[in-house]
Parts: sequence; structure tokens; C-alpha cells
Amino acid sequence: MSARRLGLPRRAVSQILLTQLAIAAGVVVLATGLFLAPLSAQLDDQAMRRALAIAQSAAADPALAAGLLDSGASADGPVQASAERIRRATGAEYVVVLDLDGIRRSHPSADRIGLPVSTDPSDALAGREVMEIDEGTLGRSARGKVPLIAADGEIVGAVSVGIAYDSVRDRLLGAIPGMLAYAGGALAAGALAAYLVSRRIQRQTRDLAFSDIAGLLAEREAMLHSIREGVIALDRDGRVRLVNDEAARLLGLAADSTGTLAGRPLDDVLGAGRTTDVLSGRVTGRDLLTVQGERVLVANRMPTEDGGAVATLRDRTELEHLSRELDSTRGLIDALRALDHEHANRLHTLLGLLELGLHEEAMEFVTEVAGVHRTTAEQVTEKIHDPLLAALLVGKATVAAERGVPLRLAGTSLLPDRLVDPGGFVTIVGNLVDNALDAAAGSTAPLVEVELRAEGRTAVLRVRDSGPGVPAARREEIFTEGWSTKQPKAHRERGLGLALVRRLAERQGGSARAGEAADGGAEFSVVLPEALR
Repeated sequence: MSARRLGLPRRAVSQILLTQLAIAAGVVVLATGLFLAPLSAQLDDQAMRRALAIAQSAAADPALAAGLLDSGASADGPVQASAERIRRATGAEYVVVLDLDGIRRSHPSADRIGLPVSTDPSDALAGREVMEIDEGTLGRSARGKVPLIAADGEIVGAVSVGIAYDSVRDRLLGAIPGMLAYAGGALAAGALAAYLVSRRIQRQTRDLAFSDIAGLLAEREAMLHSIREGVIALDRDGRVRLVNDEAARLLGLAADSTGTLAGRPLDDVLGAGRTTDVLSGRVTGRDLLTVQGERVLVANRMPTEDGGAVATLRDRTELEHLSRELDSTRGLIDALRALDHEHANRLHTLLGLLELGLHEEAMEFVTEVAGVHRTTAEQVTEKIHDPLLAALLVGKATVAAERGVPLRLAGTSLLPDRLVDPGGFVTIVGNLVDNALDAAAGSTAPLVEVELRAEGRTAVLRVRDSGPGVPAARREEIFTEGWSTKQPKAHRERGLGLALVRRLAERQGGSARAGEAADGGAEFSVVLPEALR
């Protein structure tokens, strides 16, 4: 049944306040009851012990036992006088002295002297002390009974002392107002504490109803696990609060439906690297690029009010591949445009030779032009037997020729077998050749040399250029995502090519390193074990 149907307030803070007040009131009532319940028993015990003490004091008087033996049952006798004196001095309701036959020798009402007692005196006459609350001729009272012993040690009777039970009840009732005052003070303190706690909860919950909070949580869970963007929430200490399904997929983590990642430091979950630095805030900026496994990711981080942060991840892997394919396509278009222009010039030359009647020169010219391109393709396919890689190198040679940078295949190159993962190897070679062409384009004697050879099933790649080279201090830094000395293009970010090269190499158990070429410039080496069929 809903809170509205029960007539309860809908706001969470109001329900919490009422609940806390009810709990505080219940605790106060329970505590008061638990205190008063034993208090009644304690007052009864105190009254019985007091009656017993008075009886013991009276029985200890030798004159009382002597008077009992020497006189009869009389209202004017010494026993009655002694008993009344003790009663008035102690405030007891009665002090009754009885003989061995249970006959009263004293009583507050003189007309009852000489009559049997109304309760059983056998325990006291047998020498046992008795404490009890019982009903007698004077009403309900707390009683103490002790044997009366003569000087020779014989039991000659008993002394029974009673304290009016109404006085015990009055003491109990007199204690209740004080208890209620304490209980009221405790209840007021509890109510104040409940109010302060409720006000704090009101600020934290933005004065929402429980149903609204539950709805928001359900919507949040559905949204976080359905959107196609990775979300990671961290606390102020850098521990993981939440990882949605898309973030787990992009980062290569196990699905966190069981909460196994929650509470763990981000460094332990992802390990050291740029991705961890970006998500933890050690690297700042907007739309930061990072490579995690085979994926190129764009990360943004937003701090939260409690000192934590929420980071979002977008997958740019396909976009990056498309951008690189676009770069290759544009390069091929430029090369084709140049070839078309060069082809037109060659046709004009051939037409002129024919018009001049120089037929032999025309034949030599055609043979030379056709032989150059055929020679380049034949040289590549003779040494590189994987068709995809060979086609890439022929295309890159055409683009390099257009840019005025000779692209040469080293004489030691020989790759006789096909590749296990031609797509990944083509990406590595394409990135390194593109970078080498960019570096060599501005040099005085531009040259790019590619060496590809097999060592068993291991493929070894070296790309050398005549550019300015890479300083020794930065030969590891250049493999970091986002690091580049080039101006970014309009359609994509820089600084991913070498990072992808190293990731692809390490994924296959290999390595990628930068060094210095023998003739100056840079030399990039990639070793891929088990890369050949």
C-alpha cells in the first residue's frame, strides 16, 4: 500500500522525520516501561526487608520475650505496650506478637488481642524468618515475621511486622512524574535530533519523494547500461564507483554486473598508461585521445561536487580507420592526377615523335616509360609474396614519386610467405611509411627505404628516412597517444599512428622501437613473432 493511500506525506524527508519520531517515542516508552516494571518489585522488596528488620529488632529485645512468658493476653500488658512503642517509633502499620499457639498478645486494635492471627504463623514459629506480601485483617501489607526466642534459647512465639502496601504504591506513583519528565526530555532530544537529520537528508535528496528517488535510480541504471557511450564514475580517492556496459566493452574489462570493479583503484583496474592518466585527471583537456587495446578512444572528464569525477568514452576506432583510408585515398587521387598529367605529357611527346617520323625513337620512348612502372611492381612482388602488402608498397611508391621522395625496397628484403594478420601488418607499414615520407620530404636528399625480411615465422620490418631523426630522449615518448610534431588535419587528430603501431605489435607479442639510421634520419623497427604462415 502506498504512502499516499495511507495518508502519509510523499516527501522523503517528511516520511523519515515521522519514522524517526515514532522510533524515538517507542524507545522512550519501552525504556520507561522497562524501568518502572522492576521499580515496583524493588519497592516491594524494600518494604518487606524493612518490615523484617523491624521484626528482628523487636525480637531482639529480651524484655519482650520475658513479658510474653510472664503475662497473659491483655491490652494493658507489657507486650502490648512494647509493641505499640515500636510501631509508633518505626511507622509500621502493625507490630503483632504471638505465642506458640498463634494467639495475638499485641495488636494496634486492642479488641483483637487474644484472638488467633489471620495468616499461617507456622514458618516463624518453626524458627524461620519470613518476608511476604499478604492480605490480613488490616488489608494488604508487606510483612516480616521472625521467631521470638527466650533467654534460654527456646522459641516462645513470633513477631510479625507489617508495612501498609498503600505506602509502597504511593512511592511508586510518586516516582512516575519524575520518570515521565526524564522520558519527555529524552523524547524532545530525540525529536530535535530527528529534525536535524531530516533537514540534512532533505538537502541531500533535493526534497524528493522515495518514489521519485527509486524512479531516478531505475532510470539511471537503464540509461547508463543502454547508451552507446562509455561512462566511468570515480570517487575522490580515485576508486571506481560505476562502470557501464559500454565502458567495460571499450576498455576490455569484464562486465561489472556483479560489482566486482566497484571500490577498486582505477590504477589496479586498468594498469598504468595514458588511458588511466586521462580518466584519473592526471592529464587534462577536452576530447583527449587515448588508445586502449585495439581501440582509439576519445575521453572527457567532469569533476563532481563530492570530489569525484565522471568520465565518458567514445569509440573513434572506425572513424580513425576511415580517416586514414581517406588520407590514403586522397594520396592515391593526387597520384592519379599526377599520372594523368604525366600521361598526357607523354602522349604529346609520343604524338610529336610520330608526326616527325621518328618511329624508332617513339618505340624506345614507349618501352622506357612502360618498363619503369613494370620494373617497380616486379621488384616488389618478387620479394613480397603477400598480395595485400605488395599492393600497399606499390601504391606508396607511386605516391612517393609524386611527392619527389624515392621509396626504395632494401636489397635484403624477402618475405616469401603470406601474413597471418595482413590487415594489422598493412596498418603498421602504412603508418611508418607515411611518417617517413613526411619526414624525408623536406630533406636535401630525400629517401625512404623499407626493409622486410623473414626470420623463420617472425617478420622483421625496418623503415628508414632521410629526415631530421628523433632525439634519443624522445624515442619512447613518440609512441604516446596524442604526441605529434605535425599540425592536426581538419578531419582527424594527430598523434595516433605510432601509438597504434606499438599496440598492434605488442598485441601479437612483438615490439616497436625508434632509433637512428646509419646515414642519419630515423629508423623504426618492428618485430612480429609468428606473423608468417
